[in-house]
Parts: sequence; structure tokens; C-alpha cells
Amino acid sequence: MRAKYLEALLLSPAIGGVLAASDPPRPRGVGPEFAKFYKSPDTFTCISAPSIHISASRLNDDYCDCPDGSDEPGTSACSFLSPLSPPSPADTVTGDLNTSNALPGYYCKNKGHQPAYIPFTYVNDGICDYELCCDGSDEWAGVGGVKCEDRCKEIGREARKLDEARQQALGAAMRRRKELVKEAERMRKEVEDRIETLVAQTEASEMHVADLEREVKEVERSEKGKVVKGPGKGGKLVVLAGMARPRIEELRESLLKVRRQRDESVEIVKKLEGILSTFQKEYDPNYNDMGVKRAVRSWEEYAANEQSPEADGAHERDLDEILKSDEENGLNWEEFEHVEESDVEVLYKFEEYLPKSLRDWVHQKLRDLRETLIENGILARGSSSDSSESKAVTDARTRLRTAQDELRKNREGIDSHKADLEKDYGPDGIFRALKGQCVSQDSGEYTYEFCWMEKTTQKSRKGGAHTGMGNFVRIEKVTVDEDLSADGKGLGSGERWALKFENGQHCWNGPNRSTKVILACGEKDEIWKVVEEEKCVYRMEVGTPAVCGLASDSGTVPTRDEL
Repeated sequence: MRAKYLEALLLSPAIGGVLAASDPPRPRGVGPEFAKFYKSPDTFTCISAPSIHISASRLNDDYCDCPDGSDEPGTSACSFLSPLSPPSPADTVTGDLNTSNALPGYYCKNKGHQPAYIPFTYVNDGICDYELCCDGSDEWAGVGGVKCEDRCKEIGREARKLDEARQQALGAAMRRRKELVKEAERMRKEVEDRIETLVAQTEASEMHVADLEREVKEVERSEKGKVVKGPGKGGKLVVLAGMARPRIEELRESLLKVRRQRDESVEIVKKLEGILSTFQKEYDPNYNDMGVKRAVRSWEEYAANEQSPEADGAHERDLDEILKSDEENGLNWEEFEHVEESDVEVLYKFEEYLPKSLRDWVHQKLRDLRETLIENGILARGSSSDSSESKAVTDARTRLRTAQDELRKNREGIDSHKADLEKDYGPDGIFRALKGQCVSQDSGEYTYEFCWMEKTTQKSRKGGAHTGMGNFVRIEKVTVDEDLSADGKGLGSGERWALKFENGQHCWNGPNRSTKVILACGEKDEIWKVVEEEKCVYRMEVGTPAVCGLASDSGTVPTRDEL
């Protein structure tokens, strides 16, 4: 509380400006901005009650004469009044009484350091309040024999050193923030440029798809009435022959391979049998080795009951016959694969007998006429009706599908990048430059990790699975009012940016885990504190240059206290 009281006084622009002025002679405990009320050597007029006049000798006599306590600036006699309530100009003119203290507190000059006000209750309380009144003037009465020496020179030197370090850290943080803003702008420009490229590619893809759709229709129409002849096309027998020929060749090659493997295996078995037979003949039966004897007995039983694989002459002749080529077997595939053209087919092709100048025109007209006749049931389809879709149609459809897939990807890319541009990335879009970067901090038996715009995680330092503490959902502002730690790391007071993470791993007998990451100015990205405010609801305090120097609805973020 004392630190916050001092902070409020030191940060006041009205007080700070006056503190720099030279101090005229004034009673103990009077600040320079109130010196004008204490100039008379004979009488004193109560600040908030100008109708009341008392003798100047009654100032600081340890008795509260004025209703606003202004006659006791250097004692605790009027400490029961509410502090830090200076009179308004209207009260001074009208003479309205003020039941609050007209003075902000006891004024400590603190030469060599920063002047400050302290509560009147601290005056002559027997405690040296060096953090507020380093000159020790608040214990002027020596209550209980307490005497507070002036330590302002030493304390001021340390404070200036600390302030210099903080200013250096703040400067580094601000430079880092400028880099992040520049990087975020660059990344956003890349997204915008990518959208422009995709839009151009999409327009070209749409035209390409439209062309291919027309091509598919034209190819389908052309192929429907086309007379197909030659190998692999025509009636069922022709199609079957076209499929059987390569299949038979494949089976013949497989049979030949198996036969070679069988012959190799037979040779290996014969060699092994020869080795075992020699072993059985030459071993010493008097040598008492049970393993050898068992092996010999096993071989004798095998030799008595089994026979070595011998080639079956008839079977081999059958294999030889099967492995003969089609030509050797007298099989002529051309007889099955060739289709004689019918009179109808010759009629379909009569445009080939026309002069070149008329051929292309007549060809297209005949195709259109043929398809019209087929569609109306007047003319039968060509011999290809029993076969599958032609290769020309298949290829055209494949090209169309490829173009359609490319068009779909381009459109999805545009939607994704536009959604990214509309997404909230915080002040100046700065969090875009940090997205995906992670910061971790050990705390007890866990390591906590925070990944910008993605997730928060709890990891056991003893091993085991990780626990998801939430996935990023939004950016928001929160108001905090906390004391800073001695190292200056903390949230302080004011409005702060916060990242909300929800829908984490389900908590046993509780809700899904969630985390609120509150950001404050820091020289580097760093997790300062992690607390579980309620069951499976976490709060994480993080320092980062990204929020240094930002203005909020409640004023400028006091980075000097955070750093």
C-alpha cells in the first residue's frame, strides 16, 4: 500500500512540476505547491475553510485546529481525516468546510533522491520509512529513541542506477517492438500479394475449366458415333483376345521362373544329402557325442523313408509344351485381333475419297449427322459400343478434373488468406509476427509453455503426457491493479492486453482447462508467473516487447514500472 501511495504522488504531473521549483521557507511537512498558504508570519488561514484564522504559532503544535487539518502539516494530529483531498477553487471562494485533509500528506524533501508525500499516520510512528522518506525527517520527534539518518544520497544513487537500467531495457524493448511491427507489416503484405496472385490464377483457371468442359462435350459427341477398329477394339472376341494375349505371356514368364527356382532347389537338396551321407559313413560310432549320434540316426531314418526329388519325365514334357511360344504352338493372335470393315464402316469413311479442300468440312458434318441419327434410333452405333469409354474421352475428363482441382485449391487459398487478414492480431497486428513462437518456464514439477496465437501447455518435468491448457480463441483487454515485484516484473496497474485460450484438455471432475495470458511490457518474451485461480482455470503473466508503449483507454501503459 505504501508503494502505491508513493506511486500515485510521484506520477502526478501537477505535483511533479512543482517539486522541481526551489523551496521557500515553510513549516515542516509542507510541500512547495502549498507554500503560498503559509507565508504570513502572524496568522494562518485554514486552506479549505478560509473563514477560520488562527495564530501562526499554533502550526504544528500537535493539535488539530483547522477542520481540514492544514494547520498540522508536520504532525499526525489530523491523521484521522481522509488523506489527499485538496480543496476545489469554489470551496476556497465560498468558504465551505472540508472534512477531508487539504494536504496530500507529510512532505519529505529527500534531497539527493525524489521528494515524496507520506501518510500523516507515518509521522513519528517510531519506524524509519526509508522507501518513502529517505531523509528520515518523518521521525523528527525521536519517538522511542528512534533516530532515522538521512540515506537519500545512497538510496538515490541506487535508484538512479536502477532507473538507468530500466530505461536501457525499455529502449531495447521499444526497438524490438518496432522490429516486430515491421515484420508483421511485411507478413501482412505477403498475404495481400498472395491473394492478388491467387485471384489472377483463379480467373485464368476458370477460363481454362470452361474451355475443358467444352472440349469434353465435343470429344464425347465426336466419340459416340465414331467407328472403332483395329487391335483391342471391336466385338467381345476382339476385346477378349486383346486381354488374353498379354496375360498368357505374363503367366508363361512366371512359370519359367518357378521352374528355374525348382531346379535350383533340387540341386541344393542333393548336395545336402551327399554331405549328410558322407558324414554318416565317416563318423566314429565309438565317439560318445549324443548330438552327433542323434543327427546320424535322423539321417538314417530320412534315407530309409524319404526319396530325393526326381524329375517326372511326363510332367517335364508338359511344361516344355506349355512354355513354347505362340508361334511354335501355331497360335496367330492377328486372326482374332483384326476386324474386317463392314459396308457401313466404309460408308462412314467415304469423306476420305473427297478432295482435301472439302474433307474437313464434310468430316464434321458427317459426324454431326451420324450422332443425330444414332440419338434418334435410326442408325446403330459403331462396333465400339461393346467397349469402355474411349481414351480420348478419358484423357479429356482427366484434364478437366485436374483443372477443377486447381481451381478449387485457388479459391480455398483466397478464402483462407482473406480470413487471415480479417483476424485480430492485436495492436498494429504485431502478434502476427509472433504467431507460432513459444515461450516456456519451469515452475515446480511442471514446465509451462505458451505459444502465441495457438495454445498453452503444461508439461510434467518427470516425463509423461503433456496437458493442453487451452487453444487460442480471442484477444481482449483487462484491467489489473497489482503491486510489482522488486525486480519490476509484473502487471502493475492499468489496462492490459490479454490472450484467451479455451477448450483445453478436460479436467477430471471439472471443466475443460482454460488459460488467460495477460501481457505486460518486458525486454523479452518471458513467462513471469502461472497461477491456478480456480479448478483448471489458469492465469499466466507474460512479459513481451510487443505491448511496450501502447496507449489504452485508461492512459499510457506505465512501462517504467514494468521494466
